[in-house]
Amino acid sequence: MDPFVVSLATLGGALIGLLLSVFGGGGSVLATPLLLYVVGVRDPHVAIGTSAAAVAVNALVGLGAQARAGQVKWPCALVFGGAGLAGALMGAHLAKMIDGEQLILWFAGAMALVGLSMLLPKKDEGDVGVHLTAALTRRLAPLGLGVGLAAGFFGIGGGFLIVPGLMAATGMTLANAAASSLVSVVLFGAATSASYALSGLVDWPVFAALVVGGAFGALAGGSVSRILANRAAIARRAFALMVLVTAAYVAVRSLA
Repeated sequence: MDPFVVSLATLGGALIGLLLSVFGGGGSVLATPLLLYVVGVRDPHVAIGTSAAAVAVNALVGLGAQARAGQVKWPCALVFGGAGLAGALMGAHLAKMIDGEQLILWFAGAMALVGLSMLLPKKDEGDVGVHLTAALTRRLAPLGLGVGLAAGFFGIGGGFLIVPGLMAATGMTLANAAASSLVSVVLFGAATSASYALSGLVDWPVFAALVVGGAFGALAGGSVSRILANRAAIARRAFALMVLVTAAYVAVRSLA
């Protein structure tokens, strides 16, 4: 593999890891465009499968940190993620049947939704002591299935859908929902990438470079988060605008 390509993939992974660490949901949506237009992956399906695998690994690292901090509501997270696992597999299977350029055009639409969701105000009010009940299970499972289907189809973590879904279904706080969403991001990313890998649509050297870079980016994310602590809202809006601009670029490239 070209050392220059490896370097680009590693730097790209560092950027994605940094964004995931600082912004959480939506931080991984730039992975596929980065592989296509910077690293030089030619097949959109390979870009989606490879980025999904890397996002799953990065999310697993983040999940470990959140679990140690006691922020993950495991029963709710496992019901949501378990139901969505089947949806992710179905979504990935459907996506592989669609022409790559058409899929990327739809991916641009999903990116635009991510960017717009990040511009919406976030409230952290909620029940820190939420417990899983039969009623909550009946609300969580269908939501998880639908979000998993979207995550698998577009090859994204889906955090921008998972977090509000968990909050709406259970009433948990934003902090608990963000931490608990990582369970689903790991499961959905693993299912999506496994489906693509079975079809030979994962570039493993690029995946390894993304993961190595992502580890360094995640380490730097803690320092960057502290620097941006007093400017978090402005930084989040700036990132959302960057996602929207990238979505427009991806759409134009796809149509061209």
